[in-house]
Amino acid sequence: MTAANDNLSFEALTLGLQGEIFALDANMVREILDVIPITEVPGAKPFVGGLINVRGRVVPLVDLRVKFEMDRPPPTADTRIVVVEIDIAGEPTIVGLLADKVYEVTTISGASIEETPDIGMQWRPEFIKGIGKRGKDFIIIPDIARIFTAA
Repeated sequence: MTAANDNLSFEALTLGLQGEIFALDANMVREILDVIPITEVPGAKPFVGGLINVRGRVVPLVDLRVKFEMDRPPPTADTRIVVVEIDIAGEPTIVGLLADKVYEVTTISGASIEETPDIGMQWRPEFIKGIGKRGKDFIIIPDIARIFTAA
């Protein structure tokens, strides 16, 4: 990657999904919740499996593991809901993201971000902005906007 990637450094909330580390732009994160009661929505697509009440507001709960074709074990003591604000069709939208575990807020250096390899990936490459490296760990940087706008 080029030196121009240094400008792509960002503060990220790292979270776990099926043993993999993912990074979300910390600026989009509004709060992190323990698992709360989820209202199932009959006929809803598995990606948006239910609704939650966040401070009196009805918020869709999304399971990124569905988009990444991962297993979906039941919640554990480490499971969290990351409430984020994203732009969908030009409108700021509040969404809850289910995470197996939340780790920390850290800086992801732009110089450490590489493009997603074309082969050998278990995730859909169109949903990945890049792969960051921190020490010996790889951190997957999902393209949240594309995930939510994909049919």
